[in-house]
Amino acid sequence: MKGLLVLFCCAGAMAQVQSGWRPSILRAVGIDQRMGAQVPLDLPFTDDTGNPVTLRQYSGKPVVLALVYYSCPSLCNMVLSGLVRSVKDLSLSAGRDFEIVAVSFDPRETREMAAAKKANYVNSYGRAGAERGWHFLIGPDASSKGLADAVGFHYAYDPLTNQYAHGSGIVVLTPEGRVTRYFYGIEYPERDLRLGLVEASNHRIGSPIDQVMLYCFHYDPSKGKYGMVIMNVLRLGGLLTVGTLALFMLVMLRRDFRQEKAI
Repeated sequence: MKGLLVLFCCAGAMAQVQSGWRPSILRAVGIDQRMGAQVPLDLPFTDDTGNPVTLRQYSGKPVVLALVYYSCPSLCNMVLSGLVRSVKDLSLSAGRDFEIVAVSFDPRETREMAAAKKANYVNSYGRAGAERGWHFLIGPDASSKGLADAVGFHYAYDPLTNQYAHGSGIVVLTPEGRVTRYFYGIEYPERDLRLGLVEASNHRIGSPIDQVMLYCFHYDPSKGKYGMVIMNVLRLGGLLTVGTLALFMLVMLRRDFRQEKAI
């Protein structure tokens, strides 16, 4: 009889999972894409040195935005660690080509906590002048909530665990503060992040190779990553083939012309 009761309980739990049931706190958690949305640049925050700042101070370059909280026991650290692994592989540099801004959505957190996080990740990044390109902010609930709502990042506080439930990912902003790309999870391929930054900058950073890559790869919003566009690859291959044939014909015609002159 007990075994049958357990079986019924498990079947009920499985049915709830399959029907999309989630704990109530998780129903308000997630990331909604708001491509092109303007983030509020004048919300008040405090940086890791204790100075009052706004996001407007970081405009002028593409921005990688990470919404986290510094006392998070696991997921936020994974997000920031995945970000630092990705940017370490970039030839583009934080501070010179783009800015990284981490914003805590826990209004109880302190400047000292922000400074400790910054020291850890700047040291891991390991490039000279990195401290000028990495910014760890704290602020009142109204500021962090206003920013999170603008980019579609939804989180919820759980008083039972004294922790926040939230999604994982980073957001790329244009130099003017508009949302342009979302990358989900805790790992962000270097190629995808680089292409996202090049596009966000309106192609003002990057190399000619990046322009070719952008032609061959298309951003898929549903997956938060770039995928190869087969038709563009075929077109590019066709252009290269035509160019090669034209160059070959030009060389052959010049050789024949020289031979005729010699005769």
